[in-house]
Amino acid sequence: MKMFPEIRMRRLRRTDALRRLFDITLPGPAKWIWPVFVVEGTGRREVIAAMPGQYRLSVDELIKDLEPVARAGIGGVLVFGQVGPECKDAAGSAAYDDHLAVQRAVREIKRRYPGLVVMTDVCLCAYTSHGHCGSLTPDGDVDNDATLELLRRVALSHAAAGADGVAPSAMMDGQVAAIRGALDEAGFQQTLIMSYSTKFASAMYAPFREAEQSSPQSGNRRGYQASFGDLRQALRESDLDEAEGADILMVKPALFYLDVIARLRARTDLPIAAYNVSGEYAMLLATAERGWGDLRAMVRESMMAISRAGADILISYWAGRYAEIVAE
Repeated sequence: MKMFPEIRMRRLRRTDALRRLFDITLPGPAKWIWPVFVVEGTGRREVIAAMPGQYRLSVDELIKDLEPVARAGIGGVLVFGQVGPECKDAAGSAAYDDHLAVQRAVREIKRRYPGLVVMTDVCLCAYTSHGHCGSLTPDGDVDNDATLELLRRVALSHAAAGADGVAPSAMMDGQVAAIRGALDEAGFQQTLIMSYSTKFASAMYAPFREAEQSSPQSGNRRGYQASFGDLRQALRESDLDEAEGADILMVKPALFYLDVIARLRARTDLPIAAYNVSGEYAMLLATAERGWGDLRAMVRESMMAISRAGADILISYWAGRYAEIVAE
């Protein structure tokens, strides 16, 4: 192979025009999904201290905030719900209440913005009095098989409201198969399942847990979320969800797990979503606020890394600020 001085790599990046010619491009807004938090009531816009620029919104306020997002061409939203302590119980039954915020938000978004893809988070942690992602056994462990029936109910409630897809995040064994079976039996064969197929027990979720007020009252979630030290088992999680009928696989978090995204891309033809989580969002904001980096440049570079690793869909809080932060 020839070397310098015959080979001069700088020739390929000498001008802006040349760099644009050879660079891959950051995915456009249609590939982005904005995670949103909906709460009960009207006229509610609650600041999330750990996630500047993001809010807990009542459905009417969410509809207002979606107008510029839809105008920017963002592909869709991923809807999370939150309820007060009075609505929480040991089984998280409010999660499948057809009259609460998530279900109402889905119906209203589809009415007002039919071009937006609406996905919903299917989990119980924001609705259980104990903060875990399923019902508990008498000794305090999450009861996997009993939780599957609850997740089926949540998914059916979201599908009936009009969700284009449901996104099970509880990391229960067999959850995709259980939800697919329930959806098909109820006539929702066209409802997508975007599985949190490799969701790690990560330290990067703290701002989200503040937003959702969903931290476990005791213990932790390492018994059901994937260990970041075991790559083989993490990949096997996604293999199993694909076999169970998932339409889209998701890796969460994204930036700390680019190797997992790349490995998964090499072994599946399913679309891959990557969730650029709350801690990753807050990390860049904190860096920029201290004057240690340019926010726009860091956001664009980090999202390019996720895309370059193999993600087809970018689930990111930056999607809600796309025109401000990301767009050319």
